[in-house]
Amino acid sequence: MKTIRLLGLVLLLAFVPAIESHAEPAEGTIFQVSTLAALLEGAYDGQVTFAELKKRGNFGLGTLNALDGEMIAVDREFYQVRANGKVFPIADSEKTPFAVVTTFKAEKFGLVTAAKNLQELQEQLDRMLPEKDAFFAVKILGIFPSVKVRSVPRQAPPYPGLEEALKHQTVRELERVAGVVVGFYFPEYIGTVSVPGYHFHFITADRQAGGHLLDCRVDSAGVEIASSSALDLRLLTGVEAQNPLHRRPMRGNRAPARE
Repeated sequence: MKTIRLLGLVLLLAFVPAIESHAEPAEGTIFQVSTLAALLEGAYDGQVTFAELKKRGNFGLGTLNALDGEMIAVDREFYQVRANGKVFPIADSEKTPFAVVTTFKAEKFGLVTAAKNLQELQEQLDRMLPEKDAFFAVKILGIFPSVKVRSVPRQAPPYPGLEEALKHQTVRELERVAGVVVGFYFPEYIGTVSVPGYHFHFITADRQAGGHLLDCRVDSAGVEIASSSALDLRLLTGVEAQNPLHRRPMRGNRAPARE
């Protein structure tokens, strides 16, 4: 099963350049801008506008140009959580260097109860997924006794790698807040194309706080799950030029790429 799905992913990615930017997303398709590997190496120059991103989905997560905070898309609205914790609607003209979105249509519903932390939450979600070798969008709505979130400050060229940028992240702990967790599950074979396992962002019901979800406690929350049959990947151009200082040397006996 893993081999078949991996082959399908490779074939899909091979034909991505032929997909027109104005094409309507197929039902069950996840649209992703760039790759996790590129983001890790400091490719933060946005090339896809939010005007286009909004045509690709109404639900998702990511970041903004220059890694300027966290992006959360829910109920057709796109929000930016800056490093200072403030939340802003995102203008169509803004750009993203990394985002994952889909048109969310719940296919399965469940309930999470008595999860003392994010790990226990994910263990309960594991039991709800129909299988572990497919793609899923996950929405969790409820009142959370505690939530720990982070946001990253805007970076300046030459961009540092993501590990270095995260050293300056701002972490906030929210207590007794109503909100929604927005996220995706990708199987391990996705490698560095996207984040394997669960990747969650959070925003409060009043849209006043949120960020990348680091931890949370759940008494009771509703879960909605939508499966996906395909990944439509938009690669960035000029990635090597964005991060020459952080490029990893090539493995084996080959010489490193020239700067």
